[in-house]
Amino acid sequence: MKIVMTIESIKEPADLRRLSYPEVEELAGEIRDFIVQAVATNSGHLGSNLGAVELTLALHRVFDSPTDAILWDTGHQAYVHKIVTGRAAGFAQLRQADGLSGYPSREESKHDYIENSHASTVLSYAYGMSVAREAGVDKHRHIVAVIGDGSMTGGMAYEALNNLGHSKQRVIIILNDNGRSYAPTISNLTQQPGALASVDKTPLPDRITEKLSNSLTRIRMNPLYVSRQRKIEAWLQGLPVVGQQAEKGMEAVKAAVREFFQPPSFFEALGVRYIGPIDGHNVRELEFALRNAEDLSSEGPIVVHVLTQKGKGYSPAEDDDEKHLHDTPVFDPAVGPPKAVPTGYTQAFADAILKEAEADSRLVAITAAMPGPTGLLPFQERFPQRFFDVGIAEQHAVTGAAGMAMGGLRPIVALYSTFLSRAWDQVVYDVALHRLPVIFCLDRAGITGDDGPSHHGIYDMALLCKVPGMRVLAPSSAQELQQMLHDAVSLADSGPVVIRYPKGAARQVSNDEVGTGLKALCLREGDGSVAILAVGKMLAAALKAADALAARGVQATVWDVRSCAPLDQDMCADAAHHERVITIEDGIREGGVGMSIAANISEISGTCRVESLGVPTKFLPHAKPDRLLAQLGLDADGIIKAYDSAPL
Repeated sequence: MKIVMTIESIKEPADLRRLSYPEVEELAGEIRDFIVQAVATNSGHLGSNLGAVELTLALHRVFDSPTDAILWDTGHQAYVHKIVTGRAAGFAQLRQADGLSGYPSREESKHDYIENSHASTVLSYAYGMSVAREAGVDKHRHIVAVIGDGSMTGGMAYEALNNLGHSKQRVIIILNDNGRSYAPTISNLTQQPGALASVDKTPLPDRITEKLSNSLTRIRMNPLYVSRQRKIEAWLQGLPVVGQQAEKGMEAVKAAVREFFQPPSFFEALGVRYIGPIDGHNVRELEFALRNAEDLSSEGPIVVHVLTQKGKGYSPAEDDDEKHLHDTPVFDPAVGPPKAVPTGYTQAFADAILKEAEADSRLVAITAAMPGPTGLLPFQERFPQRFFDVGIAEQHAVTGAAGMAMGGLRPIVALYSTFLSRAWDQVVYDVALHRLPVIFCLDRAGITGDDGPSHHGIYDMALLCKVPGMRVLAPSSAQELQQMLHDAVSLADSGPVVIRYPKGAARQVSNDEVGTGLKALCLREGDGSVAILAVGKMLAAALKAADALAARGVQATVWDVRSCAPLDQDMCADAAHHERVITIEDGIREGGVGMSIAANISEISGTCRVESLGVPTKFLPHAKPDRLLAQLGLDADGIIKAYDSAPL
């Protein structure tokens, strides 16, 4: 009897296990349509989720979540997981305020474990959970770590693999290889398992090799083969006199076979068993591989290498050569989203770096798997030999930049603000300690919005302003950003420079509203009653608040701070001669720029009262940036409220 299954009827993963394979295939198509519609309506991550449909269904049909822990890295490929764990209705409010998160969320479901959307961490989580399980504390039966979509380019993944293999922890690793991640131990001759090569084009030896390679993969997944192999090895070792040599001889034969039929096994060199590659869009093959991995995991960690197609099933995503619609804004699902292009501050940076690179041949650009979002694609096209994408490896990017600077280049490292924190040690001790001429351009600084707590770039100023010799600049307009990048090239002669700027639209100003170097810029001179000192994009709110106060007869002085470290002493001296000062920034308040300004002013004047507005020390949810800023009092109304509530 055919089971009628729709997305709405899925309340828990067990509902999937009653379906036949044709019904699972039908459901996979329905899920793809559902995801396209949800992302088209609300924006979000598309390509990675379309590629993970069959894999997710197979995982939840084989493993019993949450008795078995299924961990996702990165979390943006977990939409299907959310659907089959009973959250389909929540997609109507995907990534909206008080709605469904775009990443796994422990508050949403007992099936979610890792909320952090940063990459390359899942194997370390899995290692730790497996240690707790062996200690009898964690009650999970199986621990399944899904890693992919670039995550295998991050250093933590390799550190954890090495530790897993050494300790023989019982972890099942799913390598979701969609062409955006490292693909070890997969023959160049075999891209899709089971796919028949063209008789007309493929030489006979290659076709034979492909069939034998796939046959070996099936043999290696057979628990009976593994059991017998272990018995043979034990028997050989037990032979008198020649036992050790015989066992080594068998290993040599096995290595020779692997060498011929597939490249040397990277994973097995680390002590992690490897099986694959598996067709990630064939549920039957996936389930067979996963069940065998379940059996084989009793001997230690095992990798199941799964090949998937990012954006599968939606032609606009399949045809997007740059990123397969990795993430999209709201769009018409009938035609797909328009081609992604830099806007606002990102576009200003993209234009500025081209101009500076034309004038200075020392200038090179480095990014960590973000050439498009950081605006570096035009640079890559114009200067391919001076562009370096190191993958999701921020630590390597920063220290690599340090080495380039030591060698006489002038590197510009373009990252998201939140991701630079992953390379904090390298920024301090590999760049700043050596006073190297590295320029950091931090996009998505401040409140970023829909991606939630792990993407808000609110720590950069409080941290970087404490680094000796670091200059931290915050532009308030597109023109300011371009001027700051121009200045940074020469400022870097004496050490590193940071330019941090927000996501979204950028103010457009005339030349007389653009500062220079490390100087602040006074845009309005008031009557001495109050001075508003604004950092970066907060200048727009400061000017709006000044207009509102002027309507009440209060003439506020307005400064664009521009240089967060070092602070402009002329600005601080001027502010200290006001009765009151209000600072505003879109970064952490405690230890932030405003508090540095307050400390500076207190040394000049003992009567000037300073109120510092900034982000509280707590994790912020996902919502539109303007909504969050308003809730935190970081807008014009918040400035006026601070003015009205201050004691006279």
